[in-house]
Amino acid sequence: MTNNKRHELISILAEQEDRYISGQALSEKLDVSRTAIWKHINELKKDGYQFDSVPKKGYRLVSKPEQLNESTIKWGLETDWLGKRIDFRQELASTQDLAHALARKGAEHGTVVTTSKQLSGRGRMDRRWVSDHDGGIWMSIILRPSIPPHQASQMTLFVAVTLVDTLERVTGQKIQIKWPNDLFIDGRKISGILTEMQAELEAIQYLIIGFGINVNQLTSDFPEELKEKSTSLRIASGQEWNRREMIQHILQDFEIAYQFYLQTGFEPIKSKWLEHAYKLNEKIHVKTNQEEYDATVNGITDDGALVVLKDNQDEKVIYSAEITW
Repeated sequence: MTNNKRHELISILAEQEDRYISGQALSEKLDVSRTAIWKHINELKKDGYQFDSVPKKGYRLVSKPEQLNESTIKWGLETDWLGKRIDFRQELASTQDLAHALARKGAEHGTVVTTSKQLSGRGRMDRRWVSDHDGGIWMSIILRPSIPPHQASQMTLFVAVTLVDTLERVTGQKIQIKWPNDLFIDGRKISGILTEMQAELEAIQYLIIGFGINVNQLTSDFPEELKEKSTSLRIASGQEWNRREMIQHILQDFEIAYQFYLQTGFEPIKSKWLEHAYKLNEKIHVKTNQEEYDATVNGITDDGALVVLKDNQDEKVIYSAEITW
């Protein structure tokens, strides 16, 4: 039985609620043998699903597992193309690195790589991302968009806006976006986004959208140097969150927002980004290879650069800089 058939099996059993359904009925619905049904019920038990089985009555789903795995993420995931292939590992060096390897081998648009523990997580400029525990969501998505390479820089801002929409709706927390790729609650970081691309001059071969979200960590879970800089949804809200459900919300919203972005362009994304911009119209200090100055955050360009206004009223467009917020 393929994984898709197995997910169909779970869905059928879930629809029955407290009623039993016979092995014969299941085999007819799924067009497989009764022996195959029995074997894959046993495989699902290994994933943490619990069933009752009664002779002459059949099977009944008693409970679903709370832990993350491919099966639990897919069960109840209502998407058309995003997450149809999920590569889940209990432990992984980097979701971003595995996603690159899969993409080079031809992994389809919408493939998702995720893990419970990421041992060598990284952000922009190869900065370390602490994710060697199961308190967060560590994920990379493979996309093969039909957009020119120069628009790829918009994707980091698109993902930031999409994540903010989902996390605010689900948790009720107020979240801000710090240019270029971080999400903040009350001045502390909860998420980072990393966009990487393989492209030729006129076409993108693939994009890897990676992000980490601090979900259920406590303050004691962060290294000493991050305790004052980082937070989690649990710390901010005072409650623990179901990561499986959170992942499903993220993927479902992402698919809808991505299709909307392809149809309408960047302007709606830019408007939402500005609504949530961290330190908009406030002072920052900018240091580049050429100069150093104080400025006011003024907005972003259509290709994702930061626009600031220097104290002498000169407008500057920043693509890369060391910024003191």
